[in-house]
Amino acid sequence: MLLPAKAEVARQLRRYRAWERVMLASPHDRTVRSTFEDSGYTLCVLMGKRCAREAADAAERYLRSTPPGRLSEQDGRPQPGRTARRAQSPERRSTAPSP
Repeated sequence: MLLPAKAEVARQLRRYRAWERVMLASPHDRTVRSTFEDSGYTLCVLMGKRCAREAADAAERYLRSTPPGRLSEQDGRPQPGRTARRAQSPERRSTAPSP
């Protein structure tokens, strides 16, 4: 199964939680409620869930998990020094003719 990027999941989860707080502070504001529902829908699609609360829970579980052997990411980019690098052989020489 193809999994979403953890950076994107974290970004959408933060957005959902922020709009949730705003919506709870002003529940009768239709614009706020609509934006909150849109953020919940986006999280549902991203996590493959039908309910925004389930999607938020799944996103939190996904962000806590780090499968063994996977490349660690920070802000969507691999962390330096975490990948195995191939050692360069000192005997390697260029095949270009010398001037």
